[in-house]
Amino acid sequence: MSGIVLSASVRQNLLSLQSTAELLSTTQNRLATGNKVNSALDNPTNFFTAQGLNNRASDINNLLDSIGNGVQVLQAANTGITSLQKLVDTAKSLANQVLQAPSGYSTKSTVTSAVALTGNAANLVDGTIIKSGDVLTIASTGGGTATSITFGASESLDQLNVALAANNLSASLDSANKLVITTTNDAASSTIGAVVYPGAGTGTLTFGAAVAPVADAGSQTIRANLVAQYNNVIQQITTTSQDSSFNGINLLNGDDLKLTFNETGKSTLTVKGVTFNAAGLGLASLVAGTDFLDNASANKALTLLGSASTTLRTEASALGSNLSIVQLRQDFSKNLINVLQTGASNLTLADTNEEAANSQALATRQSIAVSALALANQSQQSVLQLLR
Repeated sequence: MSGIVLSASVRQNLLSLQSTAELLSTTQNRLATGNKVNSALDNPTNFFTAQGLNNRASDINNLLDSIGNGVQVLQAANTGITSLQKLVDTAKSLANQVLQAPSGYSTKSTVTSAVALTGNAANLVDGTIIKSGDVLTIASTGGGTATSITFGASESLDQLNVALAANNLSASLDSANKLVITTTNDAASSTIGAVVYPGAGTGTLTFGAAVAPVADAGSQTIRANLVAQYNNVIQQITTTSQDSSFNGINLLNGDDLKLTFNETGKSTLTVKGVTFNAAGLGLASLVAGTDFLDNASANKALTLLGSASTTLRTEASALGSNLSIVQLRQDFSKNLINVLQTGASNLTLADTNEEAANSQALATRQSIAVSALALANQSQQSVLQLLR
């Protein structure tokens, strides 16, 4: 082959044809793959830059599954809190039914003066039975504040009732003008505390023994049924909080949720869990025959339920805020992935319209080059004919 000598025109046309074939092959490869940069040999800078962008997009995309699970964990907890709030409202309704039910006692506790007063409702002090400076003390009744009253020169029944109210007591004069002290509905189940009179004066008023309250069987049956219903609701509060989990994470049963938002692990969010069973909300089951016997017991339950309701609303607000943050970061990550992938594509994707035009032009050039090479060969054939 070393002895073969090509003419300059043949050699030039052959090189042109080889170059055109190479360009046509490259163009056809771009059309087939859709990329103008298929390897580092095509464009090292664009290839490795695009690879880095795609790698980052892939890493963030892998985090989206975890973020999506986090959204569901928060929504499960929020659903649980909504149900818990409804259960607390149901318990409130039961406690309010106690307040509206007939008194649980046919007779409340009373204590009556042994003698009739010579005074009247406008002025109990008569100078003999009740004097200036006499002190009436009554021990705490039904959890009320112990009473200590020093009679002035003019002491009305209304003034006495104001002083007795804090101790769940009220006073009245019966038909015989005797002073009668009775428990209020709030302490209907209680017996009046020890009564001492006079404490420091010289009045001759005395009181008989306190009469214990007499329970009303029908009313107490109603109240016992309300206790049973209340306890069922309290039990449901505990089970509902325990069931508010997603994928093994329960923000209402003490679990924490930690989410990572970027590929370096430096952007995170930790949502602290709470324990919202009945005990965690400050609630407990009641005891029939002990609780809901009177208004005081119902009001105590309502106070605890009100506090639980406030706690639930506060946590619901916190969960809502965290859910908004996570959803915003989820949308941000999706948009960022699109930006990264678009940037990588801009560096490597081919313009199919341009490449199609190039392919057609190169095919034409290749055809012309083949014709030119044939013409160059014909000139050599002419020389060979002369030699013959």
